[in-house]
Amino acid sequence: MPPNSKDTTGVLYESDVETVDGGLSSDVNHLKTTDGRKLELVWFNIVLFAILHLVSLYGVWLLLTTATWTTFLLFLPIVVVTILGISGGAHRLWAHRTFKANTRLKLIFLFLNTFAFQDAVYYWARDHRVHHKYTETDADPYNSQRGWFFAHIGWLCCRKHPEVVAKGKHIDLSDLEADPLLMFQKKYYLLLMPIIAFVLPTVLPMCLWGESFNVSWHVMALLRWCVSLNFIWAVNSSAHMHGMRPYDKNICPVDQSFLIFFHVGEGYHNYHHVFPWDYKSAELGQYSQDVTTKLIDFMAYLGWAYDLKSVSLDLVRQRAQRTGDGSHPVWGWGDKDQREEDVDVTTISHQRKESMDYLKALS
Repeated sequence: MPPNSKDTTGVLYESDVETVDGGLSSDVNHLKTTDGRKLELVWFNIVLFAILHLVSLYGVWLLLTTATWTTFLLFLPIVVVTILGISGGAHRLWAHRTFKANTRLKLIFLFLNTFAFQDAVYYWARDHRVHHKYTETDADPYNSQRGWFFAHIGWLCCRKHPEVVAKGKHIDLSDLEADPLLMFQKKYYLLLMPIIAFVLPTVLPMCLWGESFNVSWHVMALLRWCVSLNFIWAVNSSAHMHGMRPYDKNICPVDQSFLIFFHVGEGYHNYHHVFPWDYKSAELGQYSQDVTTKLIDFMAYLGWAYDLKSVSLDLVRQRAQRTGDGSHPVWGWGDKDQREEDVDVTTISHQRKESMDYLKALS
């Protein structure tokens, strides 16, 4: 099936765009629906997730009442590190190919991805590519048209819709299959995952700072996993329903203030679905300050990450003006809504005479 077939509802790479501002040329809103097919429940997963969330409540109680100060202070940073295995590795590096990484950085992301326990990168990236190509349809693994609960966790508690399987077979995964590190993780995932995701976070706190087995297991292993899962799942559910659409009002993904506030890296979801090949998953400036972007920038500084793809502000402006909902506050330098104090404190090097004259006009 060609990349831009008649039933495609989103773009995945730059090569998929059909308009000068990065969009599709036809109206696809009529395709965004569900046939209401009865779900075939997977009771093993349902019971597993029910137990996980119940036990995690006990983990919260232990974290607040019994855990050492070291465990208490390290818990949230370790949750963020866990999420980086998805947001930086499986998502931005492998699913969207927004930048390239050397072997050392790939190994780090593979370790963190296994630590996050959300399936091998190969399968995660495959499902996510299908999600972008056929978003809000029955071919979307976490189709938000079936409701918030389905998009959040329900899709993991039932058999995949036949359309997900059918369309998934046509997604190009040759780049993933050509990566020996990814194929190694895929082959040995069921051996690596229990050790990295559960044994290490249980044993290391006990050995390094004397945490009890009970707290290590319920807090650093299970609660950490549960919290990181729900943060990532919220991108599939809440970030497709409640928020602003400054770049394209015709699609379901939104810029979600809750996720932006916590800076987990994927809060600007309306932007991400419009420009999924941007390594920042957001605009330049104040919009690209999340942990994942900072990590990639640091790795680029070290030379471990390279060929970082980014969308120009001019292209962003064109798209937002054509299809946005009007909620975008500032386009960029020189916008009429840019604050004067932001202009005053900005340093511009290697100025030419015309640039200096422009700055004087702004002030």
